[in-house]
Amino acid sequence: MVPSRTDLLSLVSSAKGFAVSRGDLDREPQQLARAIASGDRAASEQLVRQYGAQVLAVARRMLGRDDDAADALQDTFVAAARGLGNFRGEAELGTWLHRIAVNVCLMKLRKNRRRPTVSLDELLPHFDATGHHQGGVLAWKRSPLELLCSEESREQVRSCIDRLPDDFRSILLLRDLEELDTAETARILEISEGAVKTRLHRARAALRTLLTPLMKGSSA
Repeated sequence: MVPSRTDLLSLVSSAKGFAVSRGDLDREPQQLARAIASGDRAASEQLVRQYGAQVLAVARRMLGRDDDAADALQDTFVAAARGLGNFRGEAELGTWLHRIAVNVCLMKLRKNRRRPTVSLDELLPHFDATGHHQGGVLAWKRSPLELLCSEESREQVRSCIDRLPDDFRSILLLRDLEELDTAETARILEISEGAVKTRLHRARAALRTLLTPLMKGSSA
């Protein structure tokens, strides 16, 4: 069985002081799956203690809100408990859980959109007849991701990302926040690698437009 959401958060917060035994680390995923399926609470807690902080960090980066991230944490481990029996070890267990967490977060983002999107075409740069940017290009001293990591600007940057259409927001989150490569992003989103590259370029350009007022302030 999977612990409740409250218990999951408690296990994650206490994991730093928890020593995982060598025997637990060596346990095969198939053994862990059987133990969890049989209702072994200790096995479920072991999985959460080893990987819960990693999963929660992914959810916080992708969803932005702690409450949503906690829901995603629980959904990820529920999905993992159901799927561990099919885990064949082609990837590390942590990598496998990361993929589940990413997919859980993408589904939540599509379902729980809170802000209206903007037309991407309106945000892309425009060029004059000579091929130069209309209105010029602002030189930024800090990158969008640096702003996202900054406590005072994080909420504004997150708000701008959330205004992007879903297809482009997902690309930006996977490539720039989760730092997945093009092939893995294409696999998760079930699109071609060429489409990933094209959408990422357009998403970054659109985000730059949305962030320009904020970046002007940061470069002052």
